[in-house]
Amino acid sequence: MIQIKNLHKSYPIGKDSLHVLKGIDLHIKEGEFVSIMGSSGSGKSTLLNIVGLLDGHDEGDYYLNGQLIENLDEKKAAILRNKFLGFVFQSFNLISYKTALENVALPLYYKGMNRKERLKIAMEYLDKVELKDWANHLPSELSGGQKQRVAIARALVTNPKVVLADEPTGALDSTTSDSVMDLLKGINNEGMTVFVITHEEEIAEQTDRIVRLKDGVIISDEVTLKKAKAV
Repeated sequence: MIQIKNLHKSYPIGKDSLHVLKGIDLHIKEGEFVSIMGSSGSGKSTLLNIVGLLDGHDEGDYYLNGQLIENLDEKKAAILRNKFLGFVFQSFNLISYKTALENVALPLYYKGMNRKERLKIAMEYLDKVELKDWANHLPSELSGGQKQRVAIARALVTNPKVVLADEPTGALDSTTSDSVMDLLKGINNEGMTVFVITHEEEIAEQTDRIVRLKDGVIISDEVTLKKAKAV
């Protein structure tokens, strides 16, 4: 599903450059539940941005669903994102003046779906995350956990191949974090590939595989005890 070979990424800083990713090799199969761990500055957010087609890379190869990703303009990148990827962010990224239902339906608008159909499908996904009764509430009327559930429903509504979650529990308390992780596990159990960026060990341990980054290189890639026991 995601195949990365010898990936490099640098950013210019004045006359110099900052080498953030230094030859990353990573293969994530369809249906895996993988966490990418690392401290601030390790390169994990840069890696997520490249996988999510939000940024390009300098060297190496990146294949998404068997397609080589190179020389994409924003229009092509947006089409691929809408087709293959769903995003969940720490800060939720909900539109404040739209209801939960409207927020979930938004990706379907960009697919050109008519209003009646997209609201119907959005309601089905709100029901899936147990927020059907909150459909007409604005984000300001929701708790942090509810906002993240809306964000997950929005990520799922286009039926993507991969869900990319960037610190999805970073703004939540431990109980709410567990409920969000349970939701992501459920999505994964249905066959969806889930890719989580986190700096929290207890969150990473709930995934099936932990890839650890440090200073732009992978220092370990291991199956978790949870997965090992299941096997």
